[in-house]
Amino acid sequence: MMYQSDAEILFPARVIPLLRNLRGQEWKQLIDHVLEQEAGSMDEQAFCLMMIRLDGCLTCHADSYRAMRGCTLCAQQTIARFKGDDRELVAAHEQAKADLIEWQRTGIVPLSESLPPEIELDQ
Repeated sequence: MMYQSDAEILFPARVIPLLRNLRGQEWKQLIDHVLEQEAGSMDEQAFCLMMIRLDGCLTCHADSYRAMRGCTLCAQQTIARFKGDDRELVAAHEQAKADLIEWQRTGIVPLSESLPPEIELDQ
């Protein structure tokens, strides 16, 4: 259980609109495009995956500094401090979308999201 009411296990889509005004026009256009889609759309899922990768959600845990601050502040700080330009963020979204499409098509988890070989899951 997370101690902060704004902390979730992975990046929550509810934070997307709160990131809109942190960057330039291309970023705003991406946010607007994602928000125009239905909840759960491929674009929304890809945006969340992109943010999970950028924020480092997979290494966040209940008593970490990031979790104590909450998902909104973590995501805002990540986007505001991103050293690349908006085109790089748009490209990261497109890559996340391509990875999701490939995952759905083949059933193979992208290498970047795979568990290390030393971890075995009971199936």
